Amino acid sequence: MTSAEAHENVTSETPSEPTVTFDDLGLPENLLAAVKSLGFVTPSSIQERAIPELLAGRDITGIAQTGTGKTAAFGLPMLAALDPSERNVQALVLAPTRELAIQVSEAIESFAQHIDGLEVLAVYGGSPYPPQIRALKSGVQVVVGTPGRVIDHLERGTLDLNNIRFLVLDEADEMLRMGFAEDVERVFSEAPTERQVALFSATMPPQIRRVANQHLKDPVEIAVARQSSTVTSVSQEYAIVPFRHKAGSLFRVLATADVEAAIVFCRTRGAAEEVGSALVERGISAATISGDVAQKDREKIVERLRSGQLDVLVATDVAARGLDVDRIGLVVNFDIPGEPEAYVHRIGRTGRAGRTGRALSFITPSERNKLKFIERTIRTKLEEVAIPSPADVSEHKTKKMLESLEQRITAGRLDMYSQLIAEYVENTGTDAVAVASALAAIAVGDDGPRARQEQEEYEQQAAEDRRAKKNREERESRFKDDRGDRRGGRDRDRGDRGDRFERGERRERSSRPTEGTRYRIAVGHKDGAEPRGIVGALANEGGISGRDVGRIDIFNTFSLVDITAPLSADTLERISNARVGGRALRIREDEGGPAPRSGGRYEDRGGRDDRRGRDNDRAGRGGHDRGGRGGYGDERRGGRGGYGEDRGGRGGYDRGSKPRFGGRGNR
Repeated sequence: MTSAEAHENVTSETPSEPTVTFDDLGLPENLLAAVKSLGFVTPSSIQERAIPELLAGRDITGIAQTGTGKTAAFGLPMLAALDPSERNVQALVLAPTRELAIQVSEAIESFAQHIDGLEVLAVYGGSPYPPQIRALKSGVQVVVGTPGRVIDHLERGTLDLNNIRFLVLDEADEMLRMGFAEDVERVFSEAPTERQVALFSATMPPQIRRVANQHLKDPVEIAVARQSSTVTSVSQEYAIVPFRHKAGSLFRVLATADVEAAIVFCRTRGAAEEVGSALVERGISAATISGDVAQKDREKIVERLRSGQLDVLVATDVAARGLDVDRIGLVVNFDIPGEPEAYVHRIGRTGRAGRTGRALSFITPSERNKLKFIERTIRTKLEEVAIPSPADVSEHKTKKMLESLEQRITAGRLDMYSQLIAEYVENTGTDAVAVASALAAIAVGDDGPRARQEQEEYEQQAAEDRRAKKNREERESRFKDDRGDRRGGRDRDRGDRGDRFERGERRERSSRPTEGTRYRIAVGHKDGAEPRGIVGALANEGGISGRDVGRIDIFNTFSLVDITAPLSADTLERISNARVGGRALRIREDEGGPAPRSGGRYEDRGGRDDRRGRDNDRAGRGGHDRGGRGGYGDERRGGRGGYGEDRGGRGGYDRGSKPRFGGRGNR
């Protein structure tokens, strides 16, 4: 396509007319009904421009960041193109992360609520294979998945793309940046040539341009600006809350919040139902809505919230779409969303109709990277706050009760209570203030020993959190100020091999030193481990952004990975159970032990030499201590293609000082 043709295919960026509604976009009646039941009225800019083009059968490239409504922009026309009577996979959506795959699949399910027989399946790393395989065999029309798991199903023969009509790449730039370039190419090669493609990306670098030019047919390019990311009338806060303390923290936040109503957002339907039930058991007027709640019941719950009969609504992202209730003064992200788009949508439920609102996000220690990603995307720094203590709850309730005291005295009819209390004081000799204090404690639910125990547990946890924060800040300070730490020392001992690693393609060596902790994982070359697969597993199982993964060194039986994000015990356990090449990662912090003598090539060695190291002091192929085939020699004799520090083979180092190129090889 010529530059002139490309220019003609870019839609105008003139602001949309405010009168445009979803009725004007040409959607089928069953999809319009779903849109209206979800509360959508006016399409966003990307929806208004993309939906008609996709309904017309055109390929599109959408340059749109999170927060612009991309899922409906491709999801609605995609559903219009499918035949629910055919029990095979007709549409595939690729997403870079597990969280986004789940979010997109749930959204598409909500759009398809009036399409009988249409099934949507999310596939991603970390979830068991058998349920996914059973669903694929039974017949699903839409698959939403991460590239790694999609490729796994293709290789197992459990996913057939021969009937694909619609293919979506969501957040293509993030996908390629995380190293899924080869997986994306594989998917395109497996899908029929006659298919419709929608590619969405926040930016359009040359890599994405190449993908579009190669795999899209005369695409329409639609570029939209980010919607107003967050409203200024909403104060945005976060609190570090370990998972096991989330429920108690939520109760105390709601108990001390001076708002008319609140919404609590959870990531999954099951979590929303659990949280809602827990709040009701604590005496809070709460209800739950999720994708499983019928539209008629949903409308009743929302009306109760609007009229003041309900104080707290617990919801998932999909169920809360289009929700507009002026009473909502607080939004609590019980589970922080994986995508800034969902965060923006959530906090937009408060601070409406000229009012002010508050948004509080619970962040587990392992989710700090998600918080940073959201802050960067919305260009707003969230304020860290402390969760109220049990004592704070009792104090708050008592103050509210005392505020109503004068009104109750004025109302009268207190003679009976005055007589009973006077008799009690006279008979027991108890001080009147002590009696009033005990009555106040009973009124606010403070029964003494149990409340004191809860307060002590809270103070203990707060002290642990303070220590953890102090240790984290000290570690970060050391990483910034001292490049000669344990990991840096190992780097020098190994001859400063470089900071490059592969994520689908080779990267230039970074001038910025890698920071973070070095971890050891139990997969290596013999398991078919590659950097892109390792990065994908870390992203999907640990919620780790690709930018938090530093250098990756792959040996024969294990690999070493530098990770800048702090990892909790729960996160480490999830990552440990993830599999690459059929083998569990079993991640643990590296203790600096020796590498095996029969390793393999390093991805930043310029490929492997085709010869074994012969002059290698009995080295195996690619050994760590004595380099053979693409290996690395500590100080003896680097074999051909290895790194030698004393007698450099092809491309060797001279005794760990400045690198010099020996023989015909290169770095």
